[in-house]
Amino acid sequence: MTEKAKIMRKVGNLHQLVDVVPVIYQEGRADKMSAWQVKNGPLQFTVMKDKCLDLSELSYRGINFSFLSKPGLQGRNHYDTNGEEALRSIMGGMLFTCGLENICAVYQKDGKEYPMHGRIRTTPAEHTGVSMQWEGQECQITIQGEMREAELFGENLLLKRTITTTYPGKEIHIQDVIENQGYERVPMMLLYHFNVGYPLLDEGTRIVIPSMHTTPRDEDAARQMDCWDTMEAPVDGEAEAVFLHEMKADAGGIARAAVINEKLGLGICLEYEKKNLPYFMEWKSRASGDYVVGLEPSNSSVYGRAFHEKQGDLHMLDPFESETMNLTLKILEGQELYELQTGESV
Repeated sequence: MTEKAKIMRKVGNLHQLVDVVPVIYQEGRADKMSAWQVKNGPLQFTVMKDKCLDLSELSYRGINFSFLSKPGLQGRNHYDTNGEEALRSIMGGMLFTCGLENICAVYQKDGKEYPMHGRIRTTPAEHTGVSMQWEGQECQITIQGEMREAELFGENLLLKRTITTTYPGKEIHIQDVIENQGYERVPMMLLYHFNVGYPLLDEGTRIVIPSMHTTPRDEDAARQMDCWDTMEAPVDGEAEAVFLHEMKADAGGIARAAVINEKLGLGICLEYEKKNLPYFMEWKSRASGDYVVGLEPSNSSVYGRAFHEKQGDLHMLDPFESETMNLTLKILEGQELYELQTGESV
Protein backbone atom coordinates (compact mmCIF):
# COMPACT_ATOMS: atom_id res chain seq x y z
CA MET A 1 0.00 0.00 0.00
CA THR A 2 1.35 3.44 -0.93
CA GLU A 3 1.91 6.20 1.62
CA LYS A 4 -0.93 8.15 0.03
CA ALA A 5 -3.32 5.23 0.45
CA LYS A 6 -2.30 4.78 4.09
CA ILE A 7 -2.86 8.46 4.86
CA MET A 8 -6.24 8.56 3.13
CA ARG A 9 -7.53 5.86 5.48
CA LYS A 10 -7.45 8.56 8.17
CA VAL A 11 -8.47 11.73 6.30
CA GLY A 12 -11.56 12.71 4.35
CA ASN A 13 -9.67 15.12 2.12
CA LEU A 14 -5.91 15.62 1.73
CA HIS A 15 -6.45 19.34 2.38
CA GLN A 16 -6.36 18.35 6.06
CA LEU A 17 -2.61 17.74 5.66
CA VAL A 18 -1.22 19.05 2.39
CA ASP A 19 -2.50 21.49 -0.23
CA VAL A 20 -1.90 24.69 -2.16
CA VAL A 21 -4.81 27.13 -2.25
CA PRO A 22 -5.12 30.31 -4.36
CA VAL A 23 -6.35 33.37 -2.43
CA ILE A 24 -7.23 36.97 -3.26
CA TYR A 25 -7.04 39.66 -0.57
CA GLN A 26 -10.06 41.94 -0.27
CA GLU A 27 -9.20 44.92 1.90
CA GLY A 28 -6.66 47.60 2.68
CA ARG A 29 -3.56 48.11 0.58
CA ALA A 30 -3.46 44.38 -0.14
CA ASP A 31 -6.86 44.60 -1.90
CA LYS A 32 -7.03 42.41 -5.05
CA MET A 33 -3.56 40.94 -4.53
CA SER A 34 -3.21 37.26 -5.43
CA ALA A 35 -1.26 34.61 -3.54
CA TRP A 36 -1.05 30.91 -2.77
CA GLN A 37 -1.34 29.52 0.74
CA VAL A 38 0.70 26.33 1.09
CA LYS A 39 0.08 23.67 3.70
CA ASN A 40 2.74 21.00 4.22
CA GLY A 41 1.66 19.31 7.42
CA PRO A 42 2.71 21.60 10.29
CA LEU A 43 4.64 23.86 7.87
CA GLN A 44 2.54 26.62 6.32
CA PHE A 45 3.60 29.57 4.17
CA THR A 46 2.23 32.09 1.67
CA VAL A 47 3.66 32.80 -1.80
CA MET A 48 2.78 36.22 -3.23
CA LYS A 49 1.87 36.01 -6.93
CA ASP A 50 1.84 39.81 -7.19
CA LYS A 51 5.18 40.34 -5.43
CA CYS A 52 7.95 38.34 -7.13
CA LEU A 53 6.65 35.02 -5.73
CA ASP A 54 8.17 36.10 -2.43
CA LEU A 55 7.17 34.50 0.89
CA SER A 56 5.01 36.84 2.99
CA GLU A 57 4.34 34.51 5.93
CA LEU A 58 5.77 31.30 7.37
CA SER A 59 4.74 29.33 10.43
CA TYR A 60 5.46 25.89 11.88
CA ARG A 61 3.23 24.06 14.36
CA GLY A 62 1.18 27.25 14.59
CA ILE A 63 4.16 29.40 15.64
CA ASN A 64 5.01 32.40 13.47
CA PHE A 65 8.58 32.59 12.13
CA SER A 66 8.37 35.62 9.84
CA PHE A 67 8.49 39.42 10.26
CA LEU A 68 5.83 41.80 8.96
CA SER A 69 6.74 45.47 9.04
CA LYS A 70 4.41 48.28 10.14
CA PRO A 71 3.23 49.17 6.59
CA GLY A 72 1.86 45.62 6.29
CA LEU A 73 1.00 43.57 3.25
CA GLN A 74 0.58 45.62 0.08
CA GLY A 75 1.23 45.57 -3.64
CA ARG A 76 3.10 47.95 -5.92
CA ASN A 77 2.51 51.62 -5.14
CA HIS A 78 3.55 54.86 -6.77
CA TYR A 79 6.12 55.43 -4.04
CA ASP A 80 7.91 52.08 -4.48
CA THR A 81 10.24 53.64 -7.01
CA ASN A 82 10.45 57.07 -5.40
CA GLY A 83 13.70 57.14 -3.47
CA GLU A 84 13.55 56.41 0.23
CA GLU A 85 9.74 56.48 0.13
CA ALA A 86 10.16 52.76 -0.58
CA LEU A 87 10.38 52.34 3.20
CA ARG A 88 6.62 52.84 3.23
CA SER A 89 6.09 49.67 1.20
CA ILE A 90 8.81 47.32 2.42
CA MET A 91 6.63 44.78 4.20
CA GLY A 92 9.37 42.42 5.24
CA GLY A 93 7.81 38.98 5.06
CA MET A 94 9.78 35.75 5.28
CA LEU A 95 11.50 36.74 2.03
CA PHE A 96 11.57 39.74 -0.22
CA THR A 97 13.89 39.76 -3.22
CA CYS A 98 16.05 42.83 -3.86
CA GLY A 99 17.38 43.90 -7.27
CA LEU A 100 17.87 43.66 -10.13
CA GLU A 101 19.51 46.98 -11.06
CA ASN A 102 20.13 48.04 -7.47
CA ILE A 103 20.13 46.81 -3.88
CA CYS A 104 20.23 48.68 -0.58
CA ALA A 105 20.51 52.48 -0.67
CA VAL A 106 18.91 54.74 -3.26
CA TYR A 107 21.30 55.54 -6.13
CA GLN A 108 21.18 58.27 -8.76
CA LYS A 109 23.23 58.58 -11.94
CA ASP A 110 22.82 60.60 -15.13
CA GLY A 111 19.37 61.76 -14.07
CA LYS A 112 18.11 58.22 -13.43
CA GLU A 113 17.08 57.01 -9.99
CA TYR A 114 17.55 53.45 -8.78
CA PRO A 115 15.16 52.94 -5.84
CA MET A 116 15.96 51.41 -2.48
CA HIS A 117 16.31 47.63 -2.84
CA GLY A 118 15.29 47.83 -6.49
CA ARG A 119 12.05 47.12 -8.36
CA ILE A 120 11.90 43.34 -8.59
CA ARG A 121 10.42 42.92 -5.08
CA THR A 122 7.09 44.42 -6.20
CA THR A 123 7.01 42.92 -9.69
CA PRO A 124 4.00 40.63 -10.32
CA ALA A 125 4.62 37.13 -11.67
CA GLU A 126 3.44 35.95 -15.08
CA HIS A 127 3.40 32.56 -16.81
CA THR A 128 2.68 31.05 -13.41
CA GLY A 129 1.94 27.44 -12.68
CA VAL A 130 1.07 25.31 -9.65
CA SER A 131 1.15 21.54 -9.22
CA MET A 132 0.65 19.04 -6.42
CA GLN A 133 1.39 15.41 -7.14
CA TRP A 134 2.47 12.24 -5.37
CA GLU A 135 5.71 10.56 -6.40
CA GLY A 136 6.27 7.35 -4.51
CA GLN A 137 6.01 8.04 -0.79
CA GLU A 138 6.04 11.84 -1.11
CA CYS A 139 3.75 14.61 -2.30
CA GLN A 140 5.47 17.54 -3.98
CA ILE A 141 4.01 21.04 -4.30
CA THR A 142 5.56 23.27 -6.97
CA ILE A 143 4.88 26.95 -7.68
CA GLN A 144 6.63 28.69 -10.56
CA GLY A 145 6.53 31.93 -12.50
CA GLU A 146 8.49 34.69 -14.19
CA MET A 147 9.21 38.30 -13.25
CA ARG A 148 10.56 40.74 -15.83
CA GLU A 149 12.50 43.94 -15.14
CA ALA A 150 12.70 45.89 -18.35
CA GLU A 151 12.75 49.39 -19.82
CA LEU A 152 12.30 50.82 -23.29
CA PHE A 153 15.86 51.40 -24.57
CA GLY A 154 17.11 49.85 -21.34
CA GLU A 155 17.58 46.52 -19.57
CA ASN A 156 15.61 43.32 -20.20
CA LEU A 157 16.18 40.96 -17.27
CA LEU A 158 14.02 37.91 -16.58
CA LEU A 159 13.85 36.08 -13.25
CA LYS A 160 12.36 32.57 -13.44
CA ARG A 161 11.48 31.22 -9.99
CA THR A 162 10.52 27.71 -8.90
CA ILE A 163 9.45 27.00 -5.31
CA THR A 164 9.05 23.41 -4.09
CA THR A 165 8.13 21.78 -0.80
CA THR A 166 7.62 18.06 -0.16
CA TYR A 167 5.22 16.30 2.22
CA PRO A 168 6.14 14.85 4.62
CA GLY A 169 8.94 17.32 5.19
CA LYS A 170 9.82 20.75 6.53
CA GLU A 171 11.86 22.40 3.79
CA ILE A 172 11.24 25.02 1.10
CA HIS A 173 13.49 25.05 -1.97
CA ILE A 174 13.85 28.14 -4.14
CA GLN A 175 15.55 28.05 -7.52
CA ASP A 176 16.01 31.28 -9.46
CA VAL A 177 17.33 31.61 -12.99
CA ILE A 178 18.17 35.20 -13.97
CA GLU A 179 18.70 35.78 -17.69
CA ASN A 180 19.75 38.89 -19.60
CA GLN A 181 17.40 38.85 -22.58
CA GLY A 182 18.81 42.07 -23.95
CA TYR A 183 21.61 42.72 -26.39
CA GLU A 184 23.87 44.75 -24.13
CA ARG A 185 25.91 43.83 -21.08
CA VAL A 186 24.00 45.08 -18.03
CA PRO A 187 24.35 45.15 -14.22
CA MET A 188 22.57 42.43 -12.24
CA MET A 189 22.48 42.96 -8.50
CA LEU A 190 20.65 40.45 -6.30
CA LEU A 191 20.02 40.20 -2.56
CA TYR A 192 17.73 37.74 -0.76
CA HIS A 193 16.19 39.39 2.32
CA PHE A 194 15.04 36.59 4.70
CA ASN A 195 13.37 38.13 7.74
CA VAL A 196 12.75 36.40 11.09
CA GLY A 197 10.27 37.82 13.60
CA TYR A 198 8.52 37.20 16.90
CA PRO A 199 7.85 34.77 18.53
CA LEU A 200 10.65 32.72 16.98
CA LEU A 201 12.75 35.84 17.43
CA ASP A 202 12.73 36.80 21.09
CA GLU A 203 15.03 37.61 23.99
CA GLY A 204 17.81 35.03 24.05
CA THR A 205 17.26 33.81 20.49
CA ARG A 206 20.62 32.83 18.93
CA ILE A 207 21.79 33.99 15.52
CA VAL A 208 24.10 31.28 14.19
CA ILE A 209 26.35 32.51 11.39
CA PRO A 210 29.59 30.55 10.75
CA SER A 211 31.61 33.63 9.90
CA MET A 212 35.35 33.76 9.28
CA HIS A 213 35.29 37.52 9.77
CA THR A 214 32.60 40.00 10.86
CA THR A 215 32.61 43.73 10.10
CA PRO A 216 30.10 46.35 11.31
CA ARG A 217 28.62 48.50 8.54
CA ASP A 218 28.76 51.74 10.53
CA GLU A 219 29.04 53.24 14.01
CA ASP A 220 25.59 52.03 15.04
CA ALA A 221 26.58 48.46 14.24
CA ALA A 222 30.00 48.89 15.84
CA ARG A 223 28.26 49.69 19.16
CA GLN A 224 26.47 46.33 18.95
CA MET A 225 29.39 44.16 17.84
CA ASP A 226 29.51 42.28 21.15
CA CYS A 227 25.95 40.97 20.68
CA TRP A 228 25.51 40.41 16.94
CA ASP A 229 24.80 36.71 17.57
CA THR A 230 22.10 37.12 20.26
CA MET A 231 18.76 38.92 20.33
CA GLU A 232 17.97 41.18 23.25
CA ALA A 233 14.74 42.73 24.52
CA PRO A 234 13.25 45.55 22.42
CA VAL A 235 14.69 49.04 22.91
CA ASP A 236 12.68 52.16 22.07
CA GLY A 237 14.25 54.12 19.22
CA GLU A 238 17.32 51.87 18.83
CA ALA A 239 19.13 52.22 15.51
CA GLU A 240 19.34 49.24 13.18
CA ALA A 241 22.63 47.35 12.91
CA VAL A 242 24.05 45.65 9.83
CA PHE A 243 26.99 43.25 10.01
CA LEU A 244 29.00 41.97 7.04
CA HIS A 245 30.08 38.33 7.35
CA GLU A 246 32.71 36.41 5.43
CA MET A 247 30.89 33.09 5.35
CA LYS A 248 32.30 29.61 5.67
CA ALA A 249 31.14 27.01 3.17
CA ASP A 250 31.32 23.22 3.22
CA ALA A 251 33.15 21.04 0.70
CA GLY A 252 30.18 21.31 -1.66
CA GLY A 253 30.20 25.11 -1.55
CA ILE A 254 27.08 25.37 0.65
CA ALA A 255 26.92 28.13 3.26
CA ARG A 256 24.44 28.12 6.15
CA ALA A 257 22.99 30.50 8.70
CA ALA A 258 20.29 29.95 11.30
CA VAL A 259 18.10 31.60 13.90
CA ILE A 260 17.42 29.36 16.92
CA ASN A 261 15.01 29.77 19.83
CA GLU A 262 15.95 27.13 22.40
CA LYS A 263 13.00 28.01 24.67
CA LEU A 264 10.59 27.10 21.88
CA GLY A 265 12.79 24.23 20.70
CA LEU A 266 12.57 25.58 17.14
CA GLY A 267 14.75 27.29 14.58
CA ILE A 268 15.12 28.04 10.91
CA CYS A 269 18.19 27.45 8.74
CA LEU A 270 19.04 29.04 5.40
CA GLU A 271 21.27 27.11 2.99
CA TYR A 272 22.59 28.57 -0.25
CA GLU A 273 25.37 28.22 -2.82
CA LYS A 274 28.11 30.69 -1.92
CA LYS A 275 29.61 30.66 -5.43
CA ASN A 276 27.01 33.02 -6.90
CA LEU A 277 26.19 34.77 -3.62
CA PRO A 278 29.59 35.60 -2.11
CA TYR A 279 28.36 38.41 0.16
CA PHE A 280 26.35 37.89 3.35
CA MET A 281 24.79 40.56 5.53
CA GLU A 282 23.01 40.27 8.87
CA TRP A 283 20.35 42.89 9.50
CA LYS A 284 19.45 43.26 13.15
CA SER A 285 16.90 45.66 14.59
CA ARG A 286 15.97 45.49 18.25
CA ALA A 287 13.92 48.69 17.99
CA SER A 288 10.48 48.47 19.53
CA GLY A 289 7.98 47.78 16.75
CA ASP A 290 10.74 47.00 14.26
CA TYR A 291 11.98 43.83 15.98
CA VAL A 292 13.65 41.67 13.34
CA VAL A 293 16.73 39.78 12.19
CA GLY A 294 17.46 39.47 8.49
CA LEU A 295 19.70 36.87 6.83
CA GLU A 296 20.86 38.28 3.50
CA PRO A 297 22.99 36.37 0.97
CA SER A 298 23.84 38.54 -2.02
CA ASN A 299 25.98 38.86 -5.13
CA SER A 300 26.80 42.47 -4.15
CA SER A 301 27.83 44.47 -1.10
CA VAL A 302 25.48 46.21 1.31
CA TYR A 303 27.18 49.46 0.27
CA GLY A 304 25.23 49.24 -2.99
CA ARG A 305 25.69 50.18 -6.60
CA ALA A 306 27.72 53.36 -5.99
CA PHE A 307 30.33 51.33 -4.08
CA HIS A 308 30.74 48.73 -6.84
CA GLU A 309 30.88 51.31 -9.63
CA LYS A 310 33.64 53.10 -7.74
CA GLN A 311 35.46 49.79 -7.19
CA GLY A 312 35.00 48.81 -10.83
CA ASP A 313 33.51 45.41 -9.94
CA LEU A 314 29.78 45.87 -10.51
CA HIS A 315 28.26 42.44 -11.20
CA MET A 316 27.30 42.16 -14.88
CA LEU A 317 25.46 39.79 -17.20
CA ASP A 318 26.34 39.46 -20.88
CA PRO A 319 23.59 39.28 -23.53
CA PHE A 320 21.59 36.05 -23.05
CA GLU A 321 23.85 34.96 -20.20
CA SER A 322 22.05 33.46 -17.20
CA GLU A 323 22.87 32.56 -13.62
CA THR A 324 21.14 30.04 -11.34
CA MET A 325 20.64 30.45 -7.60
CA ASN A 326 19.59 27.63 -5.27
CA LEU A 327 18.44 28.32 -1.72
CA THR A 328 16.72 26.19 0.92
CA LEU A 329 14.85 27.07 4.10
CA LYS A 330 14.83 24.27 6.70
CA ILE A 331 12.82 24.12 9.90
CA LEU A 332 14.93 22.94 12.84
CA GLU A 333 13.71 21.16 15.96
CA GLY A 334 15.09 18.79 18.57
CA GLN A 335 18.67 17.71 18.02
CA GLU A 336 18.76 19.59 14.71
CA LEU A 337 19.10 22.80 16.70
CA TYR A 338 22.62 21.76 17.70
CA GLU A 339 23.87 19.98 14.62
CA LEU A 340 24.04 22.29 11.63
CA GLN A 341 26.17 20.74 8.89
CA THR A 342 28.77 23.50 8.84
CA GLY A 343 31.72 21.41 9.90
CA GLU A 344 31.30 22.36 13.55
CA SER A 345 28.65 22.18 16.26
CA VAL A 346 26.60 25.23 17.17
